[in-house]
This record gives sequence, C-alpha cells and structure tokens, in this order.
Amino acid sequence: MAAKLFDPATRDHACLLYAWCRACDDLADGQDMGHGMQVVDDPAARLATIRERTALALAGQPSGDPAFDGFGLVARECNIPAAVANDLIEGFALDARGWRPQTEQDLYQYCYHVAGAVGVMMAIVMGVSPQDEATLDRACDLGIAFQLANIARDVREDHDAGRRYLPLDWLKELKIPESELFAPPYRARLASLGTRLAERSAAYEASARVGAAALPFRSAWAVLAAAGIYGDIAREVARRGTTAWDARVTTSKRAKLGWVMKSWWQARHPKAGTPRAPTLWTRPR
Repeated sequence: MAAKLFDPATRDHACLLYAWCRACDDLADGQDMGHGMQVVDDPAARLATIRERTALALAGQPSGDPAFDGFGLVARECNIPAAVANDLIEGFALDARGWRPQTEQDLYQYCYHVAGAVGVMMAIVMGVSPQDEATLDRACDLGIAFQLANIARDVREDHDAGRRYLPLDWLKELKIPESELFAPPYRARLASLGTRLAERSAAYEASARVGAAALPFRSAWAVLAAAGIYGDIAREVARRGTTAWDARVTTSKRAKLGWVMKSWWQARHPKAGTPRAPTLWTRPR
C-alpha cells in the first residue's frame, strides 16, 4: 500500500531492493515468498549462497538469480554501500548460528542487521546521501520499529520454529521458562512482554517520523504511511493482551487507507527537527 505512494523511479528501485531482501530471506529460511518458515538442515550452505550471489551482483557480474542481479543494479544506481548490504546478510548469519539475544541491547543489534540496515538502504534509494548519518539513523530507527513489531506479532511462530527473539534477561526477569512460553501460567507475563515490545517499537517509530522531514514529499508520504500501518501491528498485539497470538495480527485495507490519508497531511506538515533521543540504540558506524 505505502509503496504505491512513491514516484515511479523510487518505487522501481524499492521493488528491486525488496526482491533481493525477499530472496535472501527465503533462501535462509526455506520459505516461499515469506511463507512456510522451517528449520533448514543446511544453514551454512544457504548463507554461503547468499554471500556469493550478493558479491557477484555488487561487482556487476551475473549471479544466476534475477533478484540478486536487480539488487546489483539498484546498488550501483543509488550508491548503496556494500557494507550496509553485508550488515543485512550478517542478520541471516546470526540465525544460521542459532543466535539468541541475551539482553535488550542484543535485541536491537539483531533488529539492525535484519531490518535497520534495510531502512538505511531504503533511505539511500529515496535520495538520502550515504554520508547523511543523522537521517540514516532515523531510517534505521524505522527498520528497528518494524522488526520489533514483527517480533511481537510472531512470538508463537518463531517459538514453533525453534527460535526466540525475546531477550533472555526479560524472560528471567518475569520468571518465564524459555521452553514454556505459552504455558497457561505464564500467558499474562508473556502478554506484558508483547506490550513492552510495542512500546519500544513506538519509540523508534516516533524517531523515524522526525527523519521523514528530510525526504521528498512522495517518499515522506510513503514512509509515514508505512510507519502507521506497521505500527498498528505492534499496537494491536498490545491491545489483544493474552490473546495476541491466538490468530495472526493483520491490518485491514480500511485501516491502511486511513493511514494513507493521514500521512498525506503529515508529509505536508512535517514535524520540527527534534533531537534524536539519546536512549535509543544507535547503529554501528
């Protein structure tokens, strides 16, 4: 929905970037267009394929996969640094190693690799200079907000696939056994963590909204719409409480259209440039 708001050239570049991200994710998780996540028996080999095809694409050489070749094209046309692309791949490497966050800071580090780096690349696609660190930090914040919403929504799905993105420190704090996340005695405590993730997501979303003022109007419109649409996922998880994982949280077409309209006004009247909160995690340089 939000992508329809981009100007045609930006939308085309965003689609090429998305296709590469989607192809990497599907390779890593044995999925088909983001569906059917499973435990794969060759994670290291899949990661090596992602690295090899990406390196070829960035070097302007055929990779054998159009999604990777398309990314090479958009990286060259938009000057996306290879280091940021490799930061995303490191997120797949963390999953391949069976990594799990121990602390809240670990959680943000993971969110950067799998989503914040995408935010940085998207900002560059929208015309932000790779040297504009302040705006790229805000773009990273939006990626982190999205990923926190994802994690809040997908606690059960991840648990069923043998993954855990809730920091171990949080589970210990509330005395929730890692192997019994969904046992009835712990459901209310787990719901409080869903709310905590939603609150953290909202903080990063608010920061990103300030950064949208640096974008051209149509890009700001699209970004603000996406922020509202995706933010509603985290907000709905918090609203549902103990029933948050009984059915997958989605947003309706009506709600999305509502954000498209509200975001047009927001893009026309950008927020004043308030300083980025020092309490927010900051991406590595």
